[in-house]
Amino acid sequence: MIGNFFHTPGTKKFKITPRFHDPDQEERDERERRIKEELGIVDEKKDDGKPYRPNIRGQFRAKGGFSRTSEDARRSQNRRLIWIVLILALVLYLFFYSDFFA
Repeated sequence: MIGNFFHTPGTKKFKITPRFHDPDQEERDERERRIKEELGIVDEKKDDGKPYRPNIRGQFRAKGGFSRTSEDARRSQNRRLIWIVLILALVLYLFFYSDFFA
């Protein structure tokens, strides 16, 4: 315990691996693209120029039976609160006004 009290952690090191840039590979890819375009070969992946926008809003709640609206959640929370208050009132009544716990 005492040994850990005076221990100071070492410095954190930043490690990044640089990306390799190959101009010959870019030239080959461009030449291949032009040749495929001239021959009329269509790539399976076609980019329409629009940026990718995922449409996942609200899908986490929709899966697995968690698609409760806020009104349903509020009702169940109110029911649970009423049950807790009733049980607590019953326990307190039995504790103070009856011989059940004596």
